[in-house]
Amino acid sequence: MKNINTYLAKVLNVPLEKVNTCSLHYEVKKIPKNQFLLQYGEICRHIFFVEKGLLKMYSIDKNGKEHIIQFAPESWLISDRSSLYFNEKSIYYIEAVEDTEVLFLHPDFFNNLVEQFPNSIERSDFLLQKHIRSLQNRINSLLGETAEERYMKFIKMYPDLLLRVPQWMIASYLGITPESLSRVRKELARKNFVPDK
Repeated sequence: MKNINTYLAKVLNVPLEKVNTCSLHYEVKKIPKNQFLLQYGEICRHIFFVEKGLLKMYSIDKNGKEHIIQFAPESWLISDRSSLYFNEKSIYYIEAVEDTEVLFLHPDFFNNLVEQFPNSIERSDFLLQKHIRSLQNRINSLLGETAEERYMKFIKMYPDLLLRVPQWMIASYLGITPESLSRVRKELARKNFVPDK
């Protein structure tokens, strides 16, 4: 479990010699491509950490259109927090985009971590605030930025996904049509823009 051990040690300040003890508090599952971890109407029971592969969280509107809220590649966390912490039926789906190795973390995983390793509390709180900031920025981006600006932010946030997901998924995440995304990419190509690798 290389990625979760690195995450615990480097991100949450868990002593390196203790990271393996955290495995008592999660379950590892292999999720095939296109399989769901959560569906509309279910109660979310876990936080999901991606050890290997790729997940997406999305909703489907009344016209059957998919709206991707988040991608979760390696070392990312993903969950429906409203359902997990308030016991609400989920309005989202969480699905494997690729064959994915997922750690199922209990809702109290981080609280238990803080109890066992008090030095991790500051980092845990910082990550929560960072997540909230990211959500606020995403809302502002969808409301007020151009398609090109949103695409540039997508590349910065998910630099490895351009070759891993189809164009329609990127368009769904950006809140635009695939045709609009194609125009944005052509315009950037005209400007000789090359994404960082």
